[in-house]
Amino acid sequence: MNERPYSMKEALLFTQRIGQLSKALWKSIEKDWQNWIKPYDLNINEHHILCIAYQLNGASISDVANFGVMHVSTAFNFSKKLEERGLLTFSKKENDKRNTYICLTEKGESMFLSIMAEFNPNNSSAFSAALPIKELYGKFPELLEVMTVVKNIYGDDFMEIFEKSFTNIEDNFVEVNGQLRQNDPVPVK
Repeated sequence: MNERPYSMKEALLFTQRIGQLSKALWKSIEKDWQNWIKPYDLNINEHHILCIAYQLNGASISDVANFGVMHVSTAFNFSKKLEERGLLTFSKKENDKRNTYICLTEKGESMFLSIMAEFNPNNSSAFSAALPIKELYGKFPELLEVMTVVKNIYGDDFMEIFEKSFTNIEDNFVEVNGQLRQNDPVPVK
């Protein structure tokens, strides 16, 4: 007989809990995200593609699909809409003709930076809900266990891009008068 380190009841309860919690959290985040980007006539997939294009600076459609947790055709179709609006360009690399790459145009980068500047934590239900924990313990909730679950589902490459995107935000943005602004690039000497 195969001895498992868990019971069927434990497996079912964990799966149901994480599913219900994820759905409830996503519903709140989705509403807040849609409200944040509404003035820019974007949907969540389009905004997410702009974010990925900004963070990865020359992402392939496959990268967008993987990191954006969307089907390749979804990533391509929404990227095409962004290209039609003049926010992205498509290209092929000399050494990689199989993959299609996207890059933000000046207009796309400008829109992305405007959206970042418009971020208001008071409009985030998840952020507001986490504030009592920050006030009580001096820090926001740790997400290490959830990140480990995601890593075990999507792999190391996903987590590397995940971490890189947040490092890029930390390195490339500063707060000026309560708004996020792009750091001034360091002039090359």
